[in-house]
Formats: sequence, structure tokens, C-alpha cells
Amino acid sequence: MEFKMTGGSIYIDSVPDFLKTVRSVSSNYNTIIQAMDAGKIAGEEHLLFSVRKALRAKTNNCCIARDMGIEIMLYASGKKQIEEAFSMGVHDGQMDVVFVVLGEKEEVEQSVRDLKDLIEETAVMGYTISKRAALIGQFSITDKEIQAAGEEMIPSLVLERVALVDVLK
Repeated sequence: MEFKMTGGSIYIDSVPDFLKTVRSVSSNYNTIIQAMDAGKIAGEEHLLFSVRKALRAKTNNCCIARDMGIEIMLYASGKKQIEEAFSMGVHDGQMDVVFVVLGEKEEVEQSVRDLKDLIEETAVMGYTISKRAALIGQFSITDKEIQAAGEEMIPSLVLERVALVDVLK
């Protein structure tokens, strides 16, 4: 199974309509697509690690979710409850979104091409100071942790939370 990630800016008029469009792309190419709020992604490594953890959970038959996209979002969110993981989801209005697409190579490529038509493709995955508050809130990172590790280690603290999802299961 191959996977790719892409992201950019979008204005979402209606989350249900947006998700219907994403499901249509997924269905057309027989791929798994998970859309997430890029403002809560601490870098490409965060997504890569989350996808690998979800794929490993599937291989080991220890997934929490029945849907692989939701399983990826569980890891990316650092949460063990599906309802809590939805905090990583998309919302109405202007936002940065990231898509994770899984499937066979050619179908993944075609899905990514179609998804890029929905967004203004920009670099949205990397950690920036503008994501600081959202990440600290999403991953319950304390001031003490930041003081001990350093401000520049926030992305690493996020990866730690992703790793801990297996312990919390």
C-alpha cells in the first residue's frame, strides 16, 4: 500500500459537502483519504509517523477504528478516543488542510491530483510559531515540558504523544 500527503488552503462552505466531495474522490479511485486540520500538524514527520503507526496497528490487528482514515487521525491527534480524534478534522470557513491518501500507487496519484484541484496548494504541514497554541492545546503540552525541552522541541513533544497512543490503547 502506497501513501502520499498533500495540503493547502481552502474555504469550506459546508463540511458535509466537502466530505462528500472527498468521499467521491476516494470512491472513484478506490483509495483511503483522510482530511485533517493542517494547523494541528507539527510537520511532515508527524504525519509520516502517524500513518506508519496506523498501518502497523492494522497489520497487528489492533486498530481502534474500523476505518483506516480514522485510525490515522487517532494517531495524528495523540488521542485514543475516536470522538476526541475528530478535533483534528476540518471545519467550516477558511483553513489549511492536509490530505493523507492511501492505496495502490496509480490510484493514489490520481486521487492526489483531484484533491489538489480543491485547494490552493501551499506549504501547510511544517511547524510554525502560528501553530504553537493549537498544538499545545491539542496535545496537552505543559509549560513545564516546554521549559525543560525548549520551544524548538514542540514538534518532538507532539511525536511523543503520537507514540503514546499505543500505550493508551
